[in-house]
Amino acid sequence: MIFLGVDGGGTKTAFVLINAQGEILAQHETSTCYYLNVGREKSKTIIASGIVEVCRRADVLPDAIDYSFFGLPAYGEVSADVAFLDHIPAALLSTQKYRCNNDMVCGWAASLGCQDGINIVSGTGSIAYGEHNGKNARCGGWGELFSDEGSAYWIGCNALNLFSKMSDHRLKMDILYDMIKSKYHIDVDLDINDLVFNKWQGDRTKIASVAKIAYEAAIEGDKESYKLFCTAAKELAIMVESVRKELDYSPDETTMVSYTGGVFNCGDIILDPFIHELANLNGYYRVCQPKYNPSMGAAIYAAKISGNPLAGAVLKKLSLGE
Repeated sequence: MIFLGVDGGGTKTAFVLINAQGEILAQHETSTCYYLNVGREKSKTIIASGIVEVCRRADVLPDAIDYSFFGLPAYGEVSADVAFLDHIPAALLSTQKYRCNNDMVCGWAASLGCQDGINIVSGTGSIAYGEHNGKNARCGGWGELFSDEGSAYWIGCNALNLFSKMSDHRLKMDILYDMIKSKYHIDVDLDINDLVFNKWQGDRTKIASVAKIAYEAAIEGDKESYKLFCTAAKELAIMVESVRKELDYSPDETTMVSYTGGVFNCGDIILDPFIHELANLNGYYRVCQPKYNPSMGAAIYAAKISGNPLAGAVLKKLSLGE
């Protein structure tokens, strides 16, 4: 049997084809299919061309795929658009052979191998999702305008805020200030507005990229940038705690927690305070590294919901690092 996993995100869309023996048949990565950002038609084109390309690389036809799962950004967040999103893969696949849902499910399936627990995503946006005893719950993911706390976009916005405060002498000028001026060739500080609002047009991906500068500043010793990552970690931990309560874990029941998304590539600067904040909220969290990448998680989830869950030996074969 062949399973297709598709993980859509704020910056990219990843496709992977696997079989029931745990072999990776093909992988493909392309630009974001986030329809609220790129538009409906572009989103449809990206997904359709991605299916065609990953099948070409595996030397199979789309009809050969037994089941697929598509994790799509913003799925379920605009009720009127669910039918449109559900229909996108139908251009190439039978509607009986796939399911769509929010990309948060990919992160959960990947990080915990479809086992009970909670996954926190901190990429361009942020969201927490978990399952426990057949119940599921989410927290966050309300969008970049007034939510996505702890995400790269949120960190980027707050880093730009720190830059403005340093420029105004509301905060002491530090490493972050100099790094932003150097990176974007800013001679007059107020020209940061021209960059963000005119040249970038407020693009969420470009604003999210500022988080990388904040990370570099933090590891170089910029105190405000370091505090920013600690605050981000606290926001992410609060989301996990909220999901735990919704899933009706008993007070002394251990909750497995994992994490996905580019912000966690920052390592200990985000992970250590995140674990610390979780410990302050509840002593029964066990944090583990993600087992698979999100697109692989989508493929494993496709097998599960098709009624043909992958065996333990197959899951081990597919695990990260093997």
